[in-house]
Amino acid sequence: MRIVALAGGIGGARFLRGLREAIGPEDEITVIGNTGDDIHLFGLKVCPDLDTVMYTLGGGIHEEQGWGRTDETWSIKAEMKEYGVGPEWFGLGDRDFATHLVRSQMLTAGYTLSQVTEALCVRWKPGVRLLPMSDDRVETHVRITDERGTRAIHFQEYWVKLHAAVDAEAIVPVGADTAKPAPGVLEAIAAADVILFPPSNPVVSIGTILAVPGIRAAVAAASAPVVGLSPIIGGAPVRGMADKVLAAVGVEATAEAVALDYGSALIDGWLVDTVDEAAVAAVEAGGIACRAVPLLMTDVAATAEMARAALALAEQVRG
Repeated sequence: MRIVALAGGIGGARFLRGLREAIGPEDEITVIGNTGDDIHLFGLKVCPDLDTVMYTLGGGIHEEQGWGRTDETWSIKAEMKEYGVGPEWFGLGDRDFATHLVRSQMLTAGYTLSQVTEALCVRWKPGVRLLPMSDDRVETHVRITDERGTRAIHFQEYWVKLHAAVDAEAIVPVGADTAKPAPGVLEAIAAADVILFPPSNPVVSIGTILAVPGIRAAVAAASAPVVGLSPIIGGAPVRGMADKVLAAVGVEATAEAVALDYGSALIDGWLVDTVDEAAVAAVEAGGIACRAVPLLMTDVAATAEMARAALALAEQVRG
């Protein structure tokens, strides 16, 4: 079985770890990773979502944080502060710096982001094929209004520095409209037996991937069943502040609303948590098969059960 998953950072990475446990040795997973969160800091290309997937599946993630490296030290950041060089609000540890140095060096030498990601994965051995959504530069920006007026800021500044304390007025994936899918992305979607939307942020993770021309159309046209898992449980995001960006695109922060926003033209099945069982009928009325199962990723075993439920729903949809 060939499985394709569109994934953001922490939620997507943790789901993928469970998915990897749920499948057989003959099955293959291709992950199309969000690069809209990418940012240039200290002269380096930083790819938070790709690295979170790589570190999580490769056994190097800081488990409590869900991002960054385990056993991290912060000497470089401390020295940068002494020089008065920021930003101080974005944490890059010493081990993490090494990844970004290697990536930036390879990009400067002429390698594409896809080639760099493949090279980095040689070390981490994530057990999946990890593809960036595009080799072209795409950055998600957020329009806000604060004491400085109305302006657009990088998503990382909105999320990490401001903690989404200001209302998001619009989400703009800058560069997405002219970007091309990375090599292998459309081919993987076309060849897939199952396509999964993990419980990643539907606007700035999966939504940004789908904003790259050709990807949404490829998913919609795929012969494989497409099944998503709700990132919203009981009217609130499990982690992060997805409700803030959902509001910016006019979508209510409920499991039902997110499913219907994707729509039956894109997804065939949707899993909601058992606390949202009342949403099943409304989702199915929208032409999307829906089941209520436990969706809290409390450990790898629980996450593997979620993955099995998603694969089982895909089989039911396939008929």
